[in-house]
Amino acid sequence: MIIKTEEELQGMELVSEAVAVTLQKMRDYTQIGMSTKEIDEYGRQLLEAIGAKSAPFETYSFPGYSCISVNQEFAHGVPSDKVMLKNGDIINIDVSAEMGGFWADNGCSFIVGDDIQGIQHLVDTSQEILLDAISHISGGVRIADIGKLMETKAKKAGYTVIRDLGGHGVGRSLHEEPDAIMNYYDRFDKRRFRKDSVVAIETFISTKSAFIETAADKWAFMGSKGGFVAQHEHTILITAGKPIILTAANGI
Repeated sequence: MIIKTEEELQGMELVSEAVAVTLQKMRDYTQIGMSTKEIDEYGRQLLEAIGAKSAPFETYSFPGYSCISVNQEFAHGVPSDKVMLKNGDIINIDVSAEMGGFWADNGCSFIVGDDIQGIQHLVDTSQEILLDAISHISGGVRIADIGKLMETKAKKAGYTVIRDLGGHGVGRSLHEEPDAIMNYYDRFDKRRFRKDSVVAIETFISTKSAFIETAADKWAFMGSKGGFVAQHEHTILITAGKPIILTAANGI
């Protein structure tokens, strides 16, 4: 989406704050022993209370109101009353919603309880890469160069990036152009970020895998070679200088 009016900017600010606050509250709500269904139901109540509609539920008939993924499942996880959180689990909550004709998207991975699986560094690296990448985005910057930054920092930290998932444009629908804002350098990608456009930038940083594999439920994604993946995501407005992080209220 290209922001052209003050009304459009206000619309994007409102829906972005809605998903950001919902994500932050869902994270604070999460406890050992809870089911992912309980967390999803809490998120549904939060969105409905502020007049927002779950994007995956509305757009894809997703069997939940947010995507909640645990351990080897790292994206598009279906909330379930059978998945009970244990000490040391890595969980990803991805919240996207529509409100007033505008759409926004954000997500984060975090450890529940103690880091007994030794993956806090992965989570921290994913968040650091996201914020560093965002700080380098402005109108005219090549999309591929941001992918190169992400990939280079991940490799230096001892990780790989998932190469078949990425960020995307957002605003008047959940997924818009530019699609496939990837976490790696594609020398054939000549596209540039446009000033006044809204995009969702997200990391997919992995301990082992470079590609996804779809779970038996046909929704959740896992790494093709196993391991863990951390994801962090902000919706941003691109400017001539530093971008505006519209979902800053999530605390990432």
